[in-house]
Amino acid sequence: MSIKNYSILMKKYKTAFAAMHAVYRLINSTFDLKNLLLRLARLTSQIMSVDYCSIALLDPIKKYSYLRAVVTPRKRCVINKRISITNRLELKIIRSGSATYNGNIIGIPLIGEDLMGIIIMRRSKKTEPFEQFDQEILLNISSQAIMAIRNLQLYEEQQRTIMGSIKSLVTLLDIRSARGYTHTSNFLRLVLSLAREMHLGEEEICSLEYATLLHDAGKINIPSEILAKPEKLTCQEFNIIKDHPLKGVEIIKHLQVLRPALPIIMHHHEKYDGTGYPSGLKKGQIPIGARIMAVADAFEAMVYGRPYRERISIKEAIGEIEKYKGTQFDPEVVDSFLRLAKKSKKYLQLK
Repeated sequence: MSIKNYSILMKKYKTAFAAMHAVYRLINSTFDLKNLLLRLARLTSQIMSVDYCSIALLDPIKKYSYLRAVVTPRKRCVINKRISITNRLELKIIRSGSATYNGNIIGIPLIGEDLMGIIIMRRSKKTEPFEQFDQEILLNISSQAIMAIRNLQLYEEQQRTIMGSIKSLVTLLDIRSARGYTHTSNFLRLVLSLAREMHLGEEEICSLEYATLLHDAGKINIPSEILAKPEKLTCQEFNIIKDHPLKGVEIIKHLQVLRPALPIIMHHHEKYDGTGYPSGLKKGQIPIGARIMAVADAFEAMVYGRPYRERISIKEAIGEIEKYKGTQFDPEVVDSFLRLAKKSKKYLQLK
């Protein structure tokens, strides 16, 4: 082998190694299947120097794609609906179950226990055609992609099961709770919108979602006459109320998957200045999820009403949130809340 050819070969292998490392980092950085496919299509397009990349996941009968990421120089999108497979190359790969390349087009099947998807790529006719080495790189990329996709599919199935169980529990809690203490359906949406506005990670948002649904689980044992009391609570009654975060944690602490949500549930009534309960935590000692929930909970209580509080307008409620910035509420959370309020009223319309 000549020095020139050896140099070219080494350059290709370095490219392949760098590609594998980049794909490995990508697939370990997301818990969302749509996001994974889009980022994978974009990264693979860069690695393979192509003008078009499509990654499609197939339904069990292999006649439809149910999720497809497409990347071109002008477009990056995820198509999240069932679409009939009509592309000749895709049909050929489905029938044969093998990779193929011809000139400026290459196609790879994604095969786990069964054929689960297809990668199709196209280069401009002005560039070099695909060769065997390109197919080998793409097959290596696909082997990592298959494991990541399957893991996320299993993860999403698990999340759906968990969320179904949690929603059933929440329904039971709402039936038991006083009417004035049940949250509107948009309360969760406001909490999660605030979390995304503050750029929380996917795992943090997942834990916050669980905590938001279950944060009042401890109120199930509080007498309804206390929860529904329109007058000021006595010290004894308020002490009973203050126990509900701990009681909530006691109820769900045995569920392993909910453990990251426990600190949020425990401390969602703490105040930024340290005057809240149950632990008197302040500032950064309070979990960020609990600080977010405190703002959303207070806002909803003001505009939706509670047995002890008359409703006020959205404008007045925003003013109250801003008034207690830095004392009751985390300033950064309040600033995010105010940005959401300016972006769109839909985040704040709880009725």
